[in-house]
Amino acid sequence: MPLASTADLVTSAARDRRGVGAFNVVQLEHGQAIVSGAAQAGAPVILQVSQNTVRYHGGLEPVALATLAIARRATAPVAVHLDHAESPELVQEAVGLGFTSVMFDGSRLPYEANVAATAEVVAQCHARAVWVEAELGEVGGKDGVHAPGARTDPEEAAGFVAATKVDALAVAVGTSHAMLTQDAALDFELIGRLGARVEVPLVLHGSSGVPDPDLTRAVAAGITKVNISTRLGRAFTAAVRTCLERNPSVVDTRTYLGPAREAVAAEVRRVLEVLGQGRAAPLSSRKS
Repeated sequence: MPLASTADLVTSAARDRRGVGAFNVVQLEHGQAIVSGAAQAGAPVILQVSQNTVRYHGGLEPVALATLAIARRATAPVAVHLDHAESPELVQEAVGLGFTSVMFDGSRLPYEANVAATAEVVAQCHARAVWVEAELGEVGGKDGVHAPGARTDPEEAAGFVAATKVDALAVAVGTSHAMLTQDAALDFELIGRLGARVEVPLVLHGSSGVPDPDLTRAVAAGITKVNISTRLGRAFTAAVRTCLERNPSVVDTRTYLGPAREAVAAEVRRVLEVLGQGRAAPLSSRKS
C-alpha cells in the first residue's frame, strides 16, 4: 500500500472526533509491531522516528528506509513522521527520503528565533507537500515545559501558529516524556481553550503517562495526534524479561524479540481502541 498522508490521517481523525496514534519506532521489531497492531484494530497509524533514535542508529537513512519499507507493506493506512528534529538539515534529509511529515522542534530557542526557524522549515516543507508539526515551549520530562505546572498559553499559541503556518502544534497540558506510571494529570479545561483558539490540530506528547480514560477524554476535549513511545518500551521489555527468565539458556535473539513484537502489537491495538479507532461510533462531539 502506498504511504498514507499524515495530513489526511490527522484531518480525518479530527473530523471524526477520534485520536490518531503516533508510535515511535526504535528498531525493526517496533515498526513491524505497530503496523500489526494497526491492522488488528483496523485503524490508520503514524510511525515516528525521533532524533534520539537517529543518533542511536548513527544516522537517519538506515532506520528510515526500514520504517518506510514496513509502512509500504502495511494493509492499514500508515504515515511516516520525523519526531523532535532540532536540525533543519535532518528535516530536509527526512523529506528527501520520503517522510510524509516532520516535527521541527525549535522549543529550546527564544520565542522569536523559534518563530523564524519554524517558519523557514514550514515554507521548505510545504513546497514539497510535507506536513509540519511544531512546538511552542519545550515538551517536558527532559527539563522541559511539560514538567508539572507548565502550560501552553492559548494566545501565544495562536500567534505562533499564525506566524509560522504550521499544520499542527504540540502543547503542554500536563504530560511529561518517559513516564513509567500512568498518573499524569491533564488540564482538560486548557485543552478546550487551546482547541477553541488554535486553528490547527493539537498534539499530545508524553502520552504514555496518561491513564486510558483520560486519553479518551483528551481526544474529546480537542487533542487529535497522540504520541506514544514509553508504553511500547514497557511492553517490549517485559516480554523480553519474561522469555529470558523462563529460558535462561536462550541465545537466539528471535526467541525473545518475537514475543516482544507480539506484546507491542497488542498494546498498539489496545491504545488505538482507547483513542476511538477501530470502533463504529465516534467520540462525543467536542465543544467549538
